[in-house]
Amino acid sequence: MSAEVVTFGCRLNAYESEAIRARAAEAGLDNAVIVNTCAVTAEAVRQSHQTIRKLRREKPGARIIVTGCAAQTEPENFAAMAEVDLVLGNREKLETASYAFGVNERVRVNDIMSVRETASQFVESFEGRARAFLQVQNGCDHRCTFCIIPYGRGNSRSVGAGEVIGEARRLVENGFAEIVLTGVDLTSYGADLPGAPTLGGLVKKILKLVPEMKRLRLSSIDSIEADGDLMAAIAVEERLMPHFHLSAQSGDDMILKRMKRRHSRADTIRFCQEVRRLRPDAAFGADLIAGFPTESEAMFENTLALIDDAGLSMLHVFPFSARKGTPAARMPQLPRALVKERAARLRAKGDEALARHFARLVGSTQELLVEKAGRGRTRCFAPAEFSVSPAPGSIVSAHIVGANANRLMARAA
Repeated sequence: MSAEVVTFGCRLNAYESEAIRARAAEAGLDNAVIVNTCAVTAEAVRQSHQTIRKLRREKPGARIIVTGCAAQTEPENFAAMAEVDLVLGNREKLETASYAFGVNERVRVNDIMSVRETASQFVESFEGRARAFLQVQNGCDHRCTFCIIPYGRGNSRSVGAGEVIGEARRLVENGFAEIVLTGVDLTSYGADLPGAPTLGGLVKKILKLVPEMKRLRLSSIDSIEADGDLMAAIAVEERLMPHFHLSAQSGDDMILKRMKRRHSRADTIRFCQEVRRLRPDAAFGADLIAGFPTESEAMFENTLALIDDAGLSMLHVFPFSARKGTPAARMPQLPRALVKERAARLRAKGDEALARHFARLVGSTQELLVEKAGRGRTRCFAPAEFSVSPAPGSIVSAHIVGANANRLMARAA
């Protein structure tokens, strides 16, 4: 059998898993499972360990290779597992030579901070996906007190606009109607390139130079870094999808300072209001952490209130997870039961906001990107279910006739 790839974590990991699949095939690797891990929370690492043990039981003859952010930040933990045959770092996982067995090294993880550029790991097909991811940036120069990811990804580095545009053209030629720009700190794009181009400038170039592209979407962004060109593109570019997922993390200014974030509560609200003014159809998601060290009930209430004050509707809620080596791990911790209870309250509030968002869409006509039979996504990324079954990857017009807790109900227009 060919190499199987199991992916945890973010869209960038999903993108890189396709590159891993291609590199493993080039190396002739077979009868192997590659686990592309995530390090963002202790729970993500625990799930990786659990999956590795399960894979060994289910595939006793297969070679198990572990890579990704958790393998980069704690290679010794995975090397200590009897089920693991090889541990690769985040740079090594994208090199064909890494998948050639016979080398004596069982752990191949080098210093990620020494990497100075993002290699053009372009992927021209995505297994089982209607949309394509396009990596334009990797790494992060910021050091938020809770975050281990810079130590798994390295410093920020960008892919040149010419290479990005060339890949966007190839993806469109291969039939993808929607492309998602992705990175670790997407809005920092270009700061390391000659002339310091911006994400907004890149978006405008892509849309101008790839006129056949039907949809361009952004993955998670840091709203405080949104540049003037990006705001201008939001205002006038209909092919730039009106869904913006924000790395907000908290709605309390003191907690944001202790997180070493660069924005305030007011900044998040102001961004959402301005985007909504430019694009009334815009929808907003956000990453929010519950139970950060020292968080009082009043501070937590500020985060709850942010959902309504900023008009957030699609939340990724994370119970705070102390990551070894980060400053937040040394701060006074809240009881785990309290952290979980606050996360549950935050999710419940998010569910209410999502229900209101869905209700506003009932009665409208929406363009859906078909993901699989009977399922698709609106321009604002709301999931929808419909009875007709056009081919995955096609865009169809549909009337929204109802909604449940999880998705919209649609019928062909």
